[in-house]
Formats: sequence, structure tokens, C-alpha cells
Amino acid sequence: MEEKKKKKVDFNIIKSDPTDGHGGFGVGTLSLDNVTPVIIDVDAGEASIEVGAMHARSPVEKGIKFLPNKDDVPNGKPYWLIWVTIDRKEGGPYYAGVTACEMTVDREIRRGYKSLPEHVNRMDKSIKRQIIVEHMDEKSKGVLVEFLKNHDAGMWERSAEQLKSDLQAN
Repeated sequence: MEEKKKKKVDFNIIKSDPTDGHGGFGVGTLSLDNVTPVIIDVDAGEASIEVGAMHARSPVEKGIKFLPNKDDVPNGKPYWLIWVTIDRKEGGPYYAGVTACEMTVDREIRRGYKSLPEHVNRMDKSIKRQIIVEHMDEKSKGVLVEFLKNHDAGMWERSAEQLKSDLQAN
């Protein structure tokens, strides 16, 4: 019996605009085709693409009841959910929108903290090509920089200077 190789999860593929050439159905809708959720485990110093996070179904979030008050989860393990939007310009694809949301999880009591409105609003801001990462801790910024560079150095180079400067350690 052959062992199945674990499928490598990658950033979403950039698709062409489905509304090009006509003003009919679908005009004015937001497309999530170019948005990819990345979760950073702060303690482990690791980042990974977690497609399930798009609908709050990542392995980190499964089985956890999220509460809106951070004080209700005092022993929560820290995570960052990063919304990464990819776009294309003349030189090729680049990281167009990158926003970070805080999240904590206490597996022992099956509770966690996250602000759902913040997560939704930050995903929207990422789609709108905004960069919001300055509130992240320095270690996590470094993890994110390495992750984005290792995924595709060319995309990192083509990205906005704001992304690079906001992720630089102080």
C-alpha cells in the first residue's frame, strides 16, 4: 500500500476578474479568491497557511468556544491570524494586503478569545489592499517576514515598502 503524500497548502491562485467585460451579475461583490489565512503560533514561532480559518474551522479553532472578553481566557496560548491578499502588477504577483488579528486559545478549558468583528473587518481591509501589522509583537513579525519571503521571495520584493517597514523589528 502506498503512503499518501501530504498535500502542500499554498496561497490561493490569482484569478481573473469574473466581472470583466460586463456590468451584470456579480458586480460589486467581494471576491475571496485571492485571500489566504495564515496562522502564527507565537510560542512555537511557526507560521502556516490554514485555509480552514477562512470560516473559523482551522485546527487551532476547532472545538473552541470563542469569547469576546480576553480576560475570560487568562491562560490562553497566543496566535495571530494574518489575512494575506495577493494581487498582480506588471512585474508579477505581490502581497497586496496583509492584516493581523489577535487570538488566544486555552485547549484545556476549550475556550478562546477573538474579536469576531475585528477579524471580519481586518479581512475586509486586507482585501482592500491595506497593511495593518504594526501592533504585532516583534518575534511574530519576524516569523511572518520569513514565512512570506520563503513562500516567494519575488512576491516579497514586489510588495509595498509599507509592508516591509511595518514588519521590521524596532
